[in-house]
Amino acid sequence: MSRLEAKKPPLFISEPLAKDRVCQSLLLLSRILKSSYGPAGRLKQLHNGVGGCVCTTSQSSALLRHLSVSDPVLRVVTASVQNHVSHFSDCGLFTAILCCSLIESFRSLNVASCTVIKITRHLLSLCMDYLKSKACGCRVSVDFSSVETLVCLVRSVLTSKPACMLNKTEVEHLATLVLKAFLFTVPCHVETNAVLGKCVIVPVKGRRVMDSTVLPGLLIETPEIQLGKPLAVKRTGSNMIKIALFCVSMSGDSFSPEEGTIAVCHGISLEMSELNQLLNVGKQLVNDGVGLVVCQKVIHPSLKQYLKENLVMAVDRAGLSLLEPLSRMTGSKPIASIHSLSPGCYGSLKDVSIERVASKHFVHLIPEDTVICSLILCNRSETAWDELKRVCETAEHVLQLTMKEPLALLGGGCTETHLASYIRYKSSNLSTSTFQDLGCSQTQYQLVADGFCRSLESVARSLNRDGGEILTDVVYGHCWFVPSGFPSVSNWSDVASKCGCGINGNTEDLSWRILEGQSCSPVIQGCPKEPSVKVTDFLTLDCFAAKCSGLQVALETTNLVLDLSYVIEDQN
Repeated sequence: MSRLEAKKPPLFISEPLAKDRVCQSLLLLSRILKSSYGPAGRLKQLHNGVGGCVCTTSQSSALLRHLSVSDPVLRVVTASVQNHVSHFSDCGLFTAILCCSLIESFRSLNVASCTVIKITRHLLSLCMDYLKSKACGCRVSVDFSSVETLVCLVRSVLTSKPACMLNKTEVEHLATLVLKAFLFTVPCHVETNAVLGKCVIVPVKGRRVMDSTVLPGLLIETPEIQLGKPLAVKRTGSNMIKIALFCVSMSGDSFSPEEGTIAVCHGISLEMSELNQLLNVGKQLVNDGVGLVVCQKVIHPSLKQYLKENLVMAVDRAGLSLLEPLSRMTGSKPIASIHSLSPGCYGSLKDVSIERVASKHFVHLIPEDTVICSLILCNRSETAWDELKRVCETAEHVLQLTMKEPLALLGGGCTETHLASYIRYKSSNLSTSTFQDLGCSQTQYQLVADGFCRSLESVARSLNRDGGEILTDVVYGHCWFVPSGFPSVSNWSDVASKCGCGINGNTEDLSWRILEGQSCSPVIQGCPKEPSVKVTDFLTLDCFAAKCSGLQVALETTNLVLDLSYVIEDQN
């Protein structure tokens, strides 16, 4: 008999934020995230310690997925950020860094947590009202009739992840390709409930990034097909190719011993019976005028040969991932049985060709109307390709979100410093009735507001890697980076040429202040202005929807953590 142990009582941890272990873990997580942030972020290598795959990345989705977090408080933070990233793909590091900074700032205040929560909710409403107002000085409208702003959005996503190992030429090439692929997925004929198409990424590792390209339609890898041989494919009277799409195995071995016992009469061969059924399906396909058969799984060689003799092209092993886009692109309905075919299950294609990319051969299915496309994505190493794939998927999602809400926020730390300037201005001009409604004093409100603004500015400071100074101007509230080597007494106007987002050139006499971590920053006199002269080339932009959500998630998660009075852990 196995030995039984007495059940241990649960462990109660009161006021978890007051524990040094929790604070040290939170500080460590914050350092990891801050050092990964932005174009100059440092890469992290993550592995499980017992072998297996090693992940090299600076992306929040990969970082948080591979990090082993045991502390319950940190789990709340990472789970909130991961949930945000699953919905928006972008601004994960911004959300996580801001959340950690807010917790660190607020936990040390001599203000009751319930009061802090009330004030932060009011600050969040001020931020969201400002960001969604036309008077907002840190957002830009996105015009879909011009590609300039869209390219800036994609470029900003691509350059934010150094593990992709891209130079400027490659960034411009990929930004164009991602935008082109996205535009392929936009329907030409807008309906009441228009649905965007899909971009399928085709992996090609060990090749130059400049070999990447975009093709309308879908590519299915077919190693056995050779170049140079003309494709003989049956066409309909309207010069289209009728296609049948099967999601069931056509290999002739559909009977599996695991499914049970089958009683068969003496002299009957299951294999021959199955093959005859497959050939009958082939005859019906030929009679119905089908020119292309695509199977998710394997097609029997005899059926392949029969179809080929009747000018029907057969492509198998297409895989599950291509089933949905292929069905949508061609209008065909996946056939789940070889015992019944309906004339309404067929789709159509404009053309079929063979494409060669590096050492791989693909069947290229070309549709009549393109809402499905293939992005052939190349990179020199597997590590760089994995990161690039995640970045391209993020960029496509950012474009989709921007189409729903055609706005963008200024990047390069400028939205954070501008918003901090705005909150300092607003918090110093609130009426007495506001403090009464919140049940706090003006001093308490100012303490929380200052902690909030310093947390926003800490996100901007995380972008600096070369040891230089980070400034903000007191006119527009933008973020300016000064290279290392200049003394703090310098005339900043001589060395600060362009703000972080690139929208402001230093063409006027601006007043400056250095962003410091814990110092009490002076209140800006007046609301930060919107730049009158804008430089539109090579702007650094952030996704509006993703950053607004990140701001909300960071504050709400902070409030949740501040409100934790007990952590109860099961010890069994």
